[in-house]
Amino acid sequence: MFSSRLGCSSISFRHQPLPEALRTIGGLCFEEIDLGALPGVCDHVPYVLDAAAVEQVAAAVNNSGLRVRSVNGDVGDLNAVLDEHQRAQRAEHLDMLLELTAAVGAEALVLPCGALEHEPVRSLEEDIRTVAAELAEASHRAAAAGVELWCESLHFFRLCWNTERAQRLTEALEGTGVGVVMDFSHIVASGGDPVRFVETFADRITHVHLRDATAGNINLSIGNGEADFAAGLRALERLGYTGHFSLELETRDVTHDQRPAATRAAAEYISSLL
Repeated sequence: MFSSRLGCSSISFRHQPLPEALRTIGGLCFEEIDLGALPGVCDHVPYVLDAAAVEQVAAAVNNSGLRVRSVNGDVGDLNAVLDEHQRAQRAEHLDMLLELTAAVGAEALVLPCGALEHEPVRSLEEDIRTVAAELAEASHRAAAAGVELWCESLHFFRLCWNTERAQRLTEALEGTGVGVVMDFSHIVASGGDPVRFVETFADRITHVHLRDATAGNINLSIGNGEADFAAGLRALERLGYTGHFSLELETRDVTHDQRPAATRAAAEYISSLL
């Protein structure tokens, strides 16, 4: 019914407990998900992530019959200055997220591009260098766990909030194996052009998030904003992208009762373009 390359993030149904969200997504005939593990955004994965929590979440996901493309996680502000204790806590949380990523059979763990703040902690150059170093180390640990490390390198609310900063971060990550996650909504909200983003990062894009947006607003259902999905998807195809896509519909223009129908409509529209 939908493209085999199109999945649905559990963040789309973050208002439901994980088992219910998985049933909803499966009931809409998706076969693949991204698993949301973002404290304060999606609580499908407990923030206090110990071995028991990993086992519990993995069991729920594996029993659902849905494939997992990626785990969308967070280990704190990657441009923050940490003391020894804080660094040990971050490493422990990262290892648990990587353990979960492997346990659900996901291809990669996704981490963000810095703190939820446009202003750097020190200087922009230093902060981007720090974020890149943290991601490179996480990529090394991910490889040891048998998974990949991807970064949503342009996130409208975070340090690297526009195409210029995303490009600087991506250049700093050259040779680290960290993939780039493209998100239509964050690009459009920042005043960017999805086609330009594809042309800039084509050989680094490993996954694509789909949601609509207008300038400054990322929380719109597909069709209610200004994102040119047809042009962006054509650019991805033209430049050889062979990866997958995920509807990450953390939208605020529909009620929860309307959300399944809106998700189905979005999936049908995007599938028609793929």
